[in-house]
Amino acid sequence: MSNVSVFTRRDPFAEFDSLVRSAFSPTQGSAARLDFTPAVETVRDGDDVVVRLELPGIDVSNDVSVEVTGGRLVVKGERRDQRTEEDGENSRRISEIRYGSFERTFGLPGHVTADAISASYDAGILSVRVAGVFAGTEPTRIEITQG
Repeated sequence: MSNVSVFTRRDPFAEFDSLVRSAFSPTQGSAARLDFTPAVETVRDGDDVVVRLELPGIDVSNDVSVEVTGGRLVVKGERRDQRTEEDGENSRRISEIRYGSFERTFGLPGHVTADAISASYDAGILSVRVAGVFAGTEPTRIEITQG
């Protein structure tokens, strides 16, 4: 006789790993060329997930949007080059700073709605909190009574 259970046990760490992996996968169906990809850190904080994106030098109120669409969290925007070109024969610029459009997409569990998401920006870091991602994922032990 096999030892197969009809109940499946949800592994919250596997779900978290899947969420983190989806953060680093390319956007499906996106043919647009993006100019840079901001660095991302994804951490579990209790029942929540916090996604932090490095966005220094960006006007987040005008140039960044955080949206929920089709079961996905989408952060997109643009880093604009605010410097003006100096006219002159001898002027040169060497820059390792990337400017232009970006988009990062993260898969969300089915029970998460836009109401569970909040975003804040401080010191060049955009923090997006997704509340309740892991709520109810801890196993609950059921007492066995003897008849």
